[in-house]
Amino acid sequence: MPQKSDLPPYPLAEVLQVKKRRVEAAERVLKEKIQILEAEKEKLRVRIQERDKVLEHYKAKQQQLRDEFDHGTTSDKIDQIKVYIKVVQERLKVEEKKVKDQQQQVEVAEKNVEVAKKDLKARQKEEDKILTHKTEWEKTTMREMEIEEVRQEDDLGSTMFLSKYTQKKK
Repeated sequence: MPQKSDLPPYPLAEVLQVKKRRVEAAERVLKEKIQILEAEKEKLRVRIQERDKVLEHYKAKQQQLRDEFDHGTTSDKIDQIKVYIKVVQERLKVEEKKVKDQQQQVEVAEKNVEVAKKDLKARQKEEDKILTHKTEWEKTTMREMEIEEVRQEDDLGSTMFLSKYTQKKK
């Protein structure tokens, strides 16, 4: 009975190795894309915190302006606060833009991760096809080797029988 170790080398072994290397490369790419996504998310979190600080400052200055109106202060001081509030509004707009831009970067990174996942899945599918073929090839080759071994045993048995038969006739 032939063993798996008796099998001849798999004819597509090199192709299988190439497919395995491609899967490994796709896994590395996916890992890198995920790391980039995490970094972009962290940047977004920082941008949101910065924006929220400016927003809190803006709200505090608006409240200060209301308080000044309620206490009846000088118009110079009110004008000064209004000018400062405009400056803070501009800073808030800048921070909002940074948050939007960073959100776009996160979305791009998420798309890149999805593309890398699809690529990895496709590479794994290709490798699986070759592995399935290899399994089928091994089964077929084992069957063929068994048939050949049975044929050789039959030939050997026939030869032995004929030689004994001719010996007896003599």
